[in-house]
Amino acid sequence: MKKLSLLPSDLDTKCSFTLSLMSMMGFFVASFVLCSVIFSVSIVLRDPPSDAALHEPSSLTPLLQIAQTLQDFVNETSDSVELQQDKLLGGLLADGFDDEETCLSRYQSAMYYHKGLSEKPSSYLISRLRKYEAQHKQCGPYTESYNKTVEQLRSGAQFTESSECKYVLWISFSGLGNRILTLASAFLYALLTNRVLVVDPGTDMVDLFCEPFPDSSWFLPSDFPLNVQFNNFSQNSDQCYGKMLKNKAVTDSTVASFVYLHIARDYDDHDKLFFCDEEQRFLRNVPWLMMKTDNYFVPYVLLMPSFEQELNDLFPNKETVFHFLGRYLLHPTNNVWGLVVRYYQAYLAKADERVGIQIRVFDTKPGPFQHDATNSSGIPKSRAVLMTSLNSGYFEKVRDIYWEFPTVTGEAVGVYQPSHEGYQQTQKQMHNQKAWAEMYLLSLTDVLATSSWSTFGYVAHGLGGLKLRILYKPENRTVPDPPCPCAMSMEPCFHAPPFFNCKAKRGTYTGELVPCEAL
Repeated sequence: MKKLSLLPSDLDTKCSFTLSLMSMMGFFVASFVLCSVIFSVSIVLRDPPSDAALHEPSSLTPLLQIAQTLQDFVNETSDSVELQQDKLLGGLLADGFDDEETCLSRYQSAMYYHKGLSEKPSSYLISRLRKYEAQHKQCGPYTESYNKTVEQLRSGAQFTESSECKYVLWISFSGLGNRILTLASAFLYALLTNRVLVVDPGTDMVDLFCEPFPDSSWFLPSDFPLNVQFNNFSQNSDQCYGKMLKNKAVTDSTVASFVYLHIARDYDDHDKLFFCDEEQRFLRNVPWLMMKTDNYFVPYVLLMPSFEQELNDLFPNKETVFHFLGRYLLHPTNNVWGLVVRYYQAYLAKADERVGIQIRVFDTKPGPFQHDATNSSGIPKSRAVLMTSLNSGYFEKVRDIYWEFPTVTGEAVGVYQPSHEGYQQTQKQMHNQKAWAEMYLLSLTDVLATSSWSTFGYVAHGLGGLKLRILYKPENRTVPDPPCPCAMSMEPCFHAPPFFNCKAKRGTYTGELVPCEAL
């Protein structure tokens, strides 16, 4: 029988605060008693008893034993509080899951990220996530509010502006790296617009990702009335927002029970008006927004004036958006986590430095292409090089070099590649589990180089909070010079930003609106 929490989310927060307060009180009480004992010991040592008494250890030893016991208690209390903070990533994660065994990665991952989070999440982000969890618990799938809204959607009944719950429905679409980045994008949009994120499980999402929210699911139930339409949603759909704008079908009197948002790389100028504040006014009143996207569109959301203050409070450092949201949302299932842990322990754990190299070949002609070697800094005792690629050629070349020739510094270099699937197999479950495991393994490295334009690489360096080197894509089978410059940001790229200035109502170069490192 499933154990249910009896506390509402806000009381959960108060309970967590109370537990923290109790830990602090215990620390101060123990410290006070310890100081008292030390004071007593100092008196005894300053004015020692007679020789007869000194020959009897019972006069002083019990005080020292008590002092040592109390010091041990203080140390253990401090260590347990610190471990709990690390486990919860500085408060980013909620401590409200009944059975941690169902998702081992959620709290174990902190042990494998040696540098932890790139920086601390803002207190406002932590507070906002706790409020969102309460909202999701109230409005998420299988709740009374959700069932009521779905029934209205099924019957065609008219919704009112005061609908208790509104939703962003993320439709499973494109490759795994794209899906991960767009999940984070959709969640941020839901957070900013006070909506609940519901995830289409597609063919394998349940096998890849744990539930991120306590006491509620984010996966869309199979009986959702519009499930059969997901594959057919396109720019030509009557409910597509871009088409509605093009046909001037959006007015103050327009009532829509749902709208389809097409934010894929082939979207047109009318679809891109989604990123204009004035167009958001209509969307605020639509209960269901169905979103299909293969773009990490967070950088353009950062440009929207209506969200500016909220985003500044959530993310004072805009480089950390995906890093925090990814570590909060994306926890590998136990099957995937097993792949990660077994490989890490077998090949990477004992190395002094872990180097990750991810190579994605977009050219249709056979590779591999020759890339220049770069000199490493420092002289670690041992180095593990983790290579990921659909092709085994790069791994074999690098492995053979370190096998056939010694390093100048005499260091030991091991080169490893978990898999080489040959080609991308998006709909194959085990292929995607391996891909997710390899992204996660790359994120656990100390130094990382990934291919440009590869969402696989973006996920790895974003989760790890790493500023990486980018392997530029060869042109005409020629490697660029330099081949591997430093990235400007650890944020993923927005591959297809709108070249449109909402205020000026004209096309514009996006770099004029925001520093290029944000894109």
